[in-house]
Amino acid sequence: MNEIVQGVIQSIISVFFATWWIVIPLILAFIFWDFWKYHVYIQYLRSQKWIVLEIKMPPNVEKTPKAMEQVFAAVYQIYSFGLKFFEKYWQGKLVEDFMSFELVGQAGGVHFYVRTLVQYRNLIESAIYAQYPEAEISEADDYRKIWPRTLPNEIYDIAGCDYQLAKEDAYPIRTYHYFEESQKEKRLDPISAITEVMSKLKDDEAIWIQIFVRPPSDNSWREQGQELLDALLGRKKSVPSSGMLDKLFHFFRNLITAPVEHPTWPEEMKKERDYNRMLMLTPGEREVVEAIEENLSRISFQTNMRFIYIDRRDSFSPLNVAATMSTFNQFNTQHLNSFMPKLKTFTLSPAGLKGLLGFIIFNVKFLKRKVIWYRKRRLWDNYMRLIWSPGKRSILNIEELATLYHVPSMFVEAPLVRRVGAKKGEPPAGLPVE
Repeated sequence: MNEIVQGVIQSIISVFFATWWIVIPLILAFIFWDFWKYHVYIQYLRSQKWIVLEIKMPPNVEKTPKAMEQVFAAVYQIYSFGLKFFEKYWQGKLVEDFMSFELVGQAGGVHFYVRTLVQYRNLIESAIYAQYPEAEISEADDYRKIWPRTLPNEIYDIAGCDYQLAKEDAYPIRTYHYFEESQKEKRLDPISAITEVMSKLKDDEAIWIQIFVRPPSDNSWREQGQELLDALLGRKKSVPSSGMLDKLFHFFRNLITAPVEHPTWPEEMKKERDYNRMLMLTPGEREVVEAIEENLSRISFQTNMRFIYIDRRDSFSPLNVAATMSTFNQFNTQHLNSFMPKLKTFTLSPAGLKGLLGFIIFNVKFLKRKVIWYRKRRLWDNYMRLIWSPGKRSILNIEELATLYHVPSMFVEAPLVRRVGAKKGEPPAGLPVE
Protein backbone atom coordinates (compact mmCIF):
# COMPACT_ATOMS: atom_id res chain seq x y z
CA MET A 1 0.00 0.00 0.00
CA ASN A 2 2.82 2.38 0.88
CA GLU A 3 4.51 1.64 -2.41
CA ILE A 4 1.33 2.57 -4.30
CA VAL A 5 1.00 5.89 -2.41
CA GLN A 6 4.67 6.69 -2.99
CA GLY A 7 4.25 5.90 -6.67
CA VAL A 8 1.27 8.25 -6.98
CA ILE A 9 3.11 11.05 -5.19
CA GLN A 10 6.19 10.60 -7.38
CA SER A 11 3.98 10.71 -10.49
CA ILE A 12 2.36 13.95 -9.34
CA ILE A 13 5.75 15.49 -8.60
CA SER A 14 7.16 14.45 -11.95
CA VAL A 15 4.13 15.86 -13.80
CA PHE A 16 4.44 19.13 -11.87
CA PHE A 17 8.13 19.52 -12.68
CA ALA A 18 7.35 18.82 -16.31
CA THR A 19 4.54 21.41 -16.52
CA TRP A 20 5.43 23.99 -13.85
CA TRP A 21 6.21 26.60 -16.48
CA ILE A 22 2.51 26.43 -17.52
CA VAL A 23 0.78 25.85 -14.16
CA ILE A 24 2.50 28.57 -12.11
CA PRO A 25 1.92 31.41 -14.64
CA LEU A 26 -1.76 30.42 -14.85
CA ILE A 27 -2.13 30.54 -11.07
CA LEU A 28 -0.32 33.87 -10.91
CA ALA A 29 -2.50 35.21 -13.73
CA PHE A 30 -5.71 34.48 -11.76
CA ILE A 31 -4.24 36.09 -8.64
CA PHE A 32 -3.10 39.11 -10.62
CA TRP A 33 -6.57 39.47 -12.19
CA ASP A 34 -8.25 39.59 -8.78
CA PHE A 35 -5.75 42.14 -7.52
CA TRP A 36 -6.22 44.20 -10.69
CA LYS A 37 -10.01 44.32 -10.32
CA TYR A 38 -9.63 45.38 -6.69
CA HIS A 39 -7.08 48.04 -7.66
CA VAL A 40 -9.13 49.65 -10.44
CA TYR A 41 -12.30 49.50 -8.33
CA ILE A 42 -10.62 51.33 -5.43
CA GLN A 43 -9.20 53.90 -7.83
CA TYR A 44 -12.67 54.43 -9.30
CA LEU A 45 -14.19 54.97 -5.86
CA ARG A 46 -11.48 57.47 -4.92
CA SER A 47 -12.02 59.42 -8.14
CA GLN A 48 -15.73 59.95 -7.46
CA LYS A 49 -16.74 63.33 -6.06
CA TRP A 50 -19.89 63.50 -3.95
CA ILE A 51 -22.02 66.52 -3.13
CA VAL A 52 -24.87 66.98 -0.67
CA LEU A 53 -27.97 68.81 -1.87
CA GLU A 54 -30.57 70.03 0.62
CA ILE A 55 -34.23 70.30 -0.40
CA LYS A 56 -36.40 72.99 1.20
CA MET A 57 -40.06 73.51 0.46
CA PRO A 58 -42.50 76.33 1.28
CA PRO A 59 -45.07 75.55 4.00
CA ASN A 60 -48.08 75.42 1.62
CA VAL A 61 -47.12 72.41 -0.52
CA GLU A 62 -50.19 70.32 -1.33
CA LYS A 63 -48.57 67.71 -3.57
CA THR A 64 -48.75 64.06 -2.60
CA PRO A 65 -45.82 61.61 -2.72
CA LYS A 66 -46.88 60.94 -6.32
CA ALA A 67 -44.65 63.87 -7.32
CA MET A 68 -41.64 62.28 -5.61
CA GLU A 69 -42.43 59.06 -7.44
CA GLN A 70 -41.70 60.87 -10.70
CA VAL A 71 -38.41 62.12 -9.27
CA PHE A 72 -37.31 58.54 -8.60
CA ALA A 73 -38.41 57.59 -12.10
CA ALA A 74 -36.06 60.28 -13.45
CA VAL A 75 -33.22 58.99 -11.26
CA TYR A 76 -33.39 55.71 -13.18
CA GLN A 77 -31.54 57.55 -15.95
CA ILE A 78 -28.27 56.77 -14.15
CA TYR A 79 -28.65 53.16 -15.36
CA SER A 80 -25.96 52.27 -17.88
CA PHE A 81 -28.03 49.47 -19.50
CA GLY A 82 -25.16 47.04 -19.05
CA LEU A 83 -21.57 47.85 -18.11
CA LYS A 84 -19.03 47.38 -20.88
CA PHE A 85 -15.81 45.42 -20.51
CA PHE A 86 -13.70 48.59 -20.71
CA GLU A 87 -15.81 50.30 -18.02
CA LYS A 88 -15.57 47.38 -15.62
CA TYR A 89 -12.00 46.21 -15.95
CA TRP A 90 -10.15 49.36 -16.98
CA GLN A 91 -12.10 52.23 -15.48
CA GLY A 92 -13.07 50.17 -12.41
CA LYS A 93 -16.85 50.69 -12.56
CA LEU A 94 -17.79 47.17 -11.49
CA VAL A 95 -21.32 48.06 -10.38
CA GLU A 96 -23.92 50.67 -11.25
CA ASP A 97 -23.66 54.13 -9.68
CA PHE A 98 -26.05 54.98 -6.87
CA MET A 99 -27.54 57.91 -4.98
CA SER A 100 -28.30 58.34 -1.30
CA PHE A 101 -31.54 59.95 -0.12
CA GLU A 102 -31.07 61.01 3.49
CA LEU A 103 -33.44 62.26 6.17
CA VAL A 104 -31.61 63.92 9.07
CA GLY A 105 -33.10 65.05 12.36
CA GLN A 106 -31.12 67.11 14.87
CA ALA A 107 -31.95 69.67 17.53
CA GLY A 108 -31.83 72.40 14.89
CA GLY A 109 -34.40 70.90 12.58
CA VAL A 110 -35.35 68.14 10.14
CA HIS A 111 -33.42 68.16 6.85
CA PHE A 112 -33.99 66.42 3.53
CA TYR A 113 -30.77 65.68 1.66
CA VAL A 114 -29.78 63.99 -1.58
CA ARG A 115 -26.17 62.79 -1.75
CA THR A 116 -25.14 62.32 -5.37
CA LEU A 117 -22.10 62.20 -7.62
CA VAL A 118 -21.21 65.56 -9.16
CA GLN A 119 -22.07 64.42 -12.69
CA TYR A 120 -25.67 63.71 -11.65
CA ARG A 121 -26.36 67.06 -9.98
CA ASN A 122 -28.23 68.53 -12.96
CA LEU A 123 -30.27 65.34 -13.28
CA ILE A 124 -31.52 65.38 -9.69
CA GLU A 125 -32.11 69.15 -9.62
CA SER A 126 -34.12 69.17 -12.85
CA ALA A 127 -36.14 66.15 -11.68
CA ILE A 128 -37.07 67.86 -8.41
CA TYR A 129 -37.79 71.26 -9.94
CA ALA A 130 -40.01 69.61 -12.55
CA GLN A 131 -42.30 68.31 -9.81
CA TYR A 132 -41.72 71.03 -7.18
CA PRO A 133 -41.14 74.35 -9.00
CA GLU A 134 -41.34 76.20 -5.69
CA ALA A 135 -38.56 74.12 -4.09
CA GLU A 136 -35.19 75.51 -3.10
CA ILE A 137 -32.22 73.22 -3.72
CA SER A 138 -28.78 74.24 -2.48
CA GLU A 139 -25.45 72.57 -1.93
CA ALA A 140 -25.03 72.00 1.79
CA ASP A 141 -22.14 71.23 4.09
CA ASP A 142 -21.85 67.59 4.97
CA TYR A 143 -23.69 67.21 8.28
CA ARG A 144 -21.54 64.20 9.20
CA LYS A 145 -18.42 66.36 9.62
CA ILE A 146 -19.66 68.00 12.83
CA TRP A 147 -19.55 64.63 14.57
CA PRO A 148 -16.49 62.62 15.66
CA ARG A 149 -14.89 60.60 12.93
CA THR A 150 -15.27 57.39 14.93
CA LEU A 151 -18.24 56.37 17.05
CA PRO A 152 -19.05 55.07 19.58
CA ASN A 153 -16.50 56.68 21.90
CA GLU A 154 -16.25 57.66 25.55
CA ILE A 155 -18.74 60.52 25.14
CA TYR A 156 -21.23 59.42 22.48
CA ASP A 157 -23.04 56.16 21.88
CA ILE A 158 -25.05 55.04 18.85
CA ALA A 159 -27.72 52.51 17.95
CA GLY A 160 -29.36 51.46 14.71
CA CYS A 161 -29.50 48.81 12.03
CA ASP A 162 -29.99 48.13 8.33
CA TYR A 163 -33.41 47.11 7.04
CA GLN A 164 -34.52 44.55 4.48
CA LEU A 165 -37.79 43.15 3.18
CA ALA A 166 -39.15 40.23 5.17
CA LYS A 167 -40.49 38.37 2.10
CA GLU A 168 -39.54 38.06 -1.55
CA ASP A 169 -38.98 41.31 -3.45
CA ALA A 170 -42.10 40.72 -5.56
CA TYR A 171 -44.34 41.38 -2.53
CA PRO A 172 -44.85 45.16 -2.12
CA ILE A 173 -45.08 47.08 1.14
CA ARG A 174 -47.98 49.36 2.07
CA THR A 175 -47.57 52.57 0.06
CA TYR A 176 -48.86 56.13 0.34
CA HIS A 177 -52.15 55.28 -1.43
CA TYR A 178 -53.28 53.57 1.77
CA PHE A 179 -52.90 56.84 3.71
CA GLU A 180 -54.75 59.05 1.23
CA GLU A 181 -58.29 60.28 1.76
CA SER A 182 -60.72 61.97 -0.62
CA GLN A 183 -60.89 64.97 1.72
CA LYS A 184 -57.64 66.91 2.08
CA GLU A 185 -58.28 67.63 5.75
CA LYS A 186 -58.26 63.90 6.51
CA ARG A 187 -55.25 63.04 4.37
CA LEU A 188 -52.37 61.40 6.21
CA ASP A 189 -48.70 61.68 5.32
CA PRO A 190 -46.57 58.64 6.19
CA ILE A 191 -43.47 60.84 6.56
CA SER A 192 -45.06 62.65 9.51
CA ALA A 193 -44.35 59.81 11.95
CA ILE A 194 -40.57 60.05 11.62
CA THR A 195 -40.46 63.86 11.33
CA GLU A 196 -42.42 64.10 14.58
CA VAL A 197 -39.85 61.93 16.36
CA MET A 198 -37.00 64.00 14.90
CA SER A 199 -38.64 67.28 15.93
CA LYS A 200 -38.43 66.33 19.60
CA LEU A 201 -34.68 65.70 19.72
CA LYS A 202 -32.61 67.63 22.23
CA ASP A 203 -29.08 68.98 21.89
CA ASP A 204 -26.39 66.39 21.12
CA GLU A 205 -29.04 64.03 19.73
CA ALA A 206 -29.48 63.00 16.10
CA ILE A 207 -31.41 60.52 13.98
CA TRP A 208 -30.10 59.75 10.50
CA ILE A 209 -31.90 57.72 7.85
CA GLN A 210 -29.99 56.73 4.71
CA ILE A 211 -31.59 55.14 1.62
CA PHE A 212 -29.29 53.99 -1.18
CA VAL A 213 -30.87 53.50 -4.61
CA ARG A 214 -29.19 51.78 -7.55
CA PRO A 215 -30.70 50.36 -10.76
CA PRO A 216 -30.57 46.53 -10.59
CA SER A 217 -27.92 44.99 -12.81
CA ASP A 218 -30.31 42.36 -14.16
CA ASN A 219 -33.97 41.29 -14.14
CA SER A 220 -33.49 38.08 -12.19
CA TRP A 221 -35.75 39.42 -9.42
CA ARG A 222 -38.56 39.90 -11.95
CA GLU A 223 -38.13 36.34 -13.20
CA GLN A 224 -38.32 35.07 -9.62
CA GLY A 225 -41.39 37.24 -9.06
CA GLN A 226 -43.06 35.80 -12.14
CA GLU A 227 -42.34 32.27 -10.90
CA LEU A 228 -43.91 33.22 -7.56
CA LEU A 229 -46.95 34.61 -9.38
CA ASP A 230 -47.29 31.44 -11.45
CA ALA A 231 -47.12 29.36 -8.28
CA LEU A 232 -49.87 31.43 -6.62
CA LEU A 233 -52.08 31.00 -9.70
CA GLY A 234 -51.29 27.31 -10.05
CA ARG A 235 -49.76 27.75 -13.48
CA LYS A 236 -47.56 25.01 -14.83
CA LYS A 237 -44.25 25.84 -16.42
CA SER A 238 -44.78 26.32 -20.11
CA VAL A 239 -43.30 23.55 -22.23
CA PRO A 240 -41.63 24.88 -25.36
CA SER A 241 -43.70 24.05 -28.41
CA SER A 242 -42.35 22.12 -31.34
CA GLY A 243 -42.98 25.03 -33.70
CA MET A 244 -44.64 24.25 -37.02
CA LEU A 245 -45.39 20.61 -36.12
CA ASP A 246 -47.29 21.70 -33.03
CA LYS A 247 -49.34 24.21 -35.03
CA LEU A 248 -50.11 21.60 -37.70
CA PHE A 249 -51.23 19.13 -35.03
CA HIS A 250 -53.72 21.60 -33.52
CA PHE A 251 -54.90 22.66 -36.98
CA PHE A 252 -55.79 19.12 -38.10
CA ARG A 253 -57.23 18.32 -34.69
CA ASN A 254 -59.57 21.33 -34.89
CA LEU A 255 -60.41 20.45 -38.50
CA ILE A 256 -61.49 16.92 -37.56
CA THR A 257 -63.43 17.88 -34.41
CA ALA A 258 -64.99 21.06 -35.84
CA PRO A 259 -68.44 19.45 -36.54
CA VAL A 260 -68.90 18.53 -32.86
CA GLU A 261 -66.54 20.85 -30.95
CA HIS A 262 -65.60 24.52 -31.19
CA PRO A 263 -61.98 24.89 -32.35
CA THR A 264 -59.53 25.68 -29.58
CA TRP A 265 -55.95 26.90 -29.66
CA PRO A 266 -53.26 26.67 -26.95
CA GLU A 267 -53.13 30.44 -26.36
CA GLU A 268 -56.90 30.68 -25.88
CA MET A 269 -56.92 27.67 -23.56
CA LYS A 270 -54.18 29.23 -21.41
CA LYS A 271 -56.03 32.54 -21.13
CA GLU A 272 -59.24 30.74 -20.18
CA ARG A 273 -57.49 28.67 -17.49
CA ASP A 274 -55.90 31.80 -16.00
CA TYR A 275 -59.26 33.59 -16.01
CA ASN A 276 -60.97 30.67 -14.26
CA ARG A 277 -58.24 30.51 -11.63
CA MET A 278 -58.64 34.25 -10.90
CA LEU A 279 -62.39 33.69 -10.39
CA MET A 280 -61.65 30.92 -7.88
CA LEU A 281 -59.35 33.09 -5.76
CA THR A 282 -60.59 34.64 -2.52
CA PRO A 283 -60.68 38.46 -2.29
CA GLY A 284 -57.48 38.41 -0.21
CA GLU A 285 -55.66 36.12 -2.64
CA ARG A 286 -56.79 38.23 -5.58
CA GLU A 287 -55.45 41.35 -3.85
CA VAL A 288 -52.04 39.69 -3.38
CA VAL A 289 -51.87 38.59 -7.03
CA GLU A 290 -52.84 42.03 -8.31
CA ALA A 291 -50.33 43.73 -5.99
CA ILE A 292 -47.50 41.48 -7.20
CA GLU A 293 -48.42 42.05 -10.85
CA GLU A 294 -48.44 45.81 -10.28
CA ASN A 295 -45.10 45.65 -8.48
CA LEU A 296 -43.43 43.68 -11.26
CA SER A 297 -44.55 46.24 -13.84
CA ARG A 298 -42.99 49.28 -12.13
CA ILE A 299 -39.53 50.85 -12.32
CA SER A 300 -37.55 49.45 -9.42
CA PHE A 301 -34.25 49.98 -7.63
CA GLN A 302 -31.88 47.91 -5.58
CA THR A 303 -31.92 49.57 -2.17
CA ASN A 304 -30.13 49.65 1.14
CA MET A 305 -31.86 51.40 4.04
CA ARG A 306 -30.32 52.09 7.46
CA PHE A 307 -30.79 54.40 10.40
CA ILE A 308 -28.54 55.61 13.21
CA TYR A 309 -29.45 57.23 16.51
CA ILE A 310 -26.73 59.26 18.26
CA ASP A 311 -26.73 60.62 21.80
CA ARG A 312 -24.43 61.23 24.75
CA ARG A 313 -23.77 58.21 26.92
CA ASP A 314 -25.00 59.92 30.09
CA SER A 315 -28.40 60.70 28.51
CA PHE A 316 -28.79 57.95 25.90
CA SER A 317 -32.49 57.25 25.32
CA PRO A 318 -33.47 53.79 24.00
CA LEU A 319 -37.03 55.14 23.68
CA ASN A 320 -35.97 57.21 20.66
CA VAL A 321 -34.54 54.07 19.06
CA ALA A 322 -37.84 52.25 19.64
CA ALA A 323 -39.82 55.25 18.35
CA THR A 324 -37.75 55.39 15.15
CA MET A 325 -38.08 51.67 14.53
CA SER A 326 -41.82 51.80 15.15
CA THR A 327 -42.26 54.31 12.31
CA PHE A 328 -41.33 51.57 9.82
CA ASN A 329 -44.20 49.41 11.09
CA GLN A 330 -46.77 51.59 9.31
CA PHE A 331 -45.58 50.17 5.97
CA ASN A 332 -46.00 46.54 7.04
CA THR A 333 -48.81 44.19 6.05
CA GLN A 334 -49.32 40.56 6.98
CA HIS A 335 -50.45 39.36 3.56
CA LEU A 336 -47.92 41.36 1.50
CA ASN A 337 -44.52 42.56 2.73
CA SER A 338 -42.88 44.29 5.66
CA PHE A 339 -39.56 45.68 6.84
CA MET A 340 -37.37 43.83 9.27
CA PRO A 341 -33.92 44.65 10.69
CA LYS A 342 -30.93 42.81 9.30
CA LEU A 343 -30.12 40.87 12.43
CA LYS A 344 -26.35 40.93 11.90
CA THR A 345 -26.44 44.76 11.89
CA PHE A 346 -28.75 45.10 14.91
CA THR A 347 -26.91 46.98 17.68
CA LEU A 348 -29.22 46.43 20.65
CA SER A 349 -28.35 42.75 20.99
CA PRO A 350 -26.13 40.14 19.28
CA ALA A 351 -29.14 38.82 17.35
CA GLY A 352 -28.56 36.69 14.28
CA LEU A 353 -25.85 34.49 15.82
CA LYS A 354 -26.77 30.81 15.83
CA GLY A 355 -25.40 27.56 17.14
CA LEU A 356 -22.96 27.09 19.98
CA LEU A 357 -21.13 30.35 19.25
CA GLY A 358 -24.36 32.33 19.49
CA PHE A 359 -25.29 30.61 22.76
CA ILE A 360 -21.89 31.43 24.28
CA ILE A 361 -21.95 35.08 23.17
CA PHE A 362 -25.49 35.59 24.50
CA ASN A 363 -24.52 34.27 27.92
CA VAL A 364 -21.03 35.74 28.36
CA LYS A 365 -21.39 39.45 29.09
CA PHE A 366 -17.86 40.34 27.98
CA LEU A 367 -18.31 38.71 24.56
CA LYS A 368 -21.81 40.15 24.23
CA ARG A 369 -20.52 43.70 24.78
CA LYS A 370 -17.70 43.15 22.27
CA VAL A 371 -20.05 41.92 19.55
CA ILE A 372 -22.43 44.85 20.08
CA TRP A 373 -19.51 47.32 20.07
CA TYR A 374 -18.21 45.82 16.82
CA ARG A 375 -21.65 46.09 15.18
CA LYS A 376 -21.95 49.74 16.21
CA ARG A 377 -18.52 50.55 14.83
CA ARG A 378 -19.25 48.75 11.55
CA LEU A 379 -22.66 50.45 11.23
CA TRP A 380 -21.06 53.86 11.72
CA ASP A 381 -18.29 53.15 9.22
CA ASN A 382 -20.78 51.89 6.63
CA TYR A 383 -22.84 55.07 7.01
CA MET A 384 -19.86 57.40 6.84
CA ARG A 385 -18.14 55.61 3.95
CA LEU A 386 -21.36 54.94 1.96
CA ILE A 387 -20.91 51.17 2.06
CA TRP A 388 -23.72 48.83 1.11
CA SER A 389 -24.57 46.22 3.70
CA PRO A 390 -23.60 42.66 2.71
CA GLY A 391 -26.26 40.03 2.23
CA LYS A 392 -29.75 40.47 0.84
CA ARG A 393 -30.42 43.77 -0.93
CA SER A 394 -34.09 44.56 -1.26
CA ILE A 395 -35.78 45.70 -4.46
CA LEU A 396 -38.24 48.58 -4.07
CA ASN A 397 -40.25 50.23 -6.82
CA ILE A 398 -40.58 54.00 -7.24
CA GLU A 399 -43.93 54.08 -5.46
CA GLU A 400 -42.47 52.38 -2.40
CA LEU A 401 -39.43 54.67 -2.41
CA ALA A 402 -41.64 57.75 -2.69
CA THR A 403 -43.58 56.50 0.33
CA LEU A 404 -40.40 56.24 2.40
CA TYR A 405 -38.79 59.48 1.24
CA HIS A 406 -40.73 62.50 -0.01
CA VAL A 407 -41.02 66.17 0.72
CA PRO A 408 -43.63 66.64 3.46
CA SER A 409 -46.90 68.28 2.49
CA MET A 410 -48.65 71.12 4.28
CA PHE A 411 -50.49 68.55 6.43
CA VAL A 412 -47.26 67.57 8.23
CA GLU A 413 -47.22 69.75 11.32
CA ALA A 414 -43.77 68.86 12.65
CA PRO A 415 -42.51 72.32 13.68
CA LEU A 416 -38.83 71.84 12.86
CA VAL A 417 -39.12 70.67 9.25
CA ARG A 418 -36.82 72.95 7.25
CA ARG A 419 -38.90 75.03 4.83
CA VAL A 420 -38.36 77.99 2.52
CA GLY A 421 -38.93 81.25 4.35
CA ALA A 422 -40.04 83.26 1.33
CA LYS A 423 -41.20 82.49 -2.18
CA LYS A 424 -38.84 83.48 -4.96
CA GLY A 425 -40.09 85.30 -8.04
CA GLU A 426 -38.74 85.38 -11.55
CA PRO A 427 -37.24 88.63 -12.95
CA PRO A 428 -39.40 90.54 -15.43
CA ALA A 429 -38.93 89.80 -19.11
CA GLY A 430 -36.63 92.17 -20.97
CA LEU A 431 -34.64 93.15 -17.87
CA PRO A 432 -31.37 94.76 -19.14
CA VAL A 433 -28.25 92.83 -18.23
CA GLU A 434 -24.76 94.25 -18.47
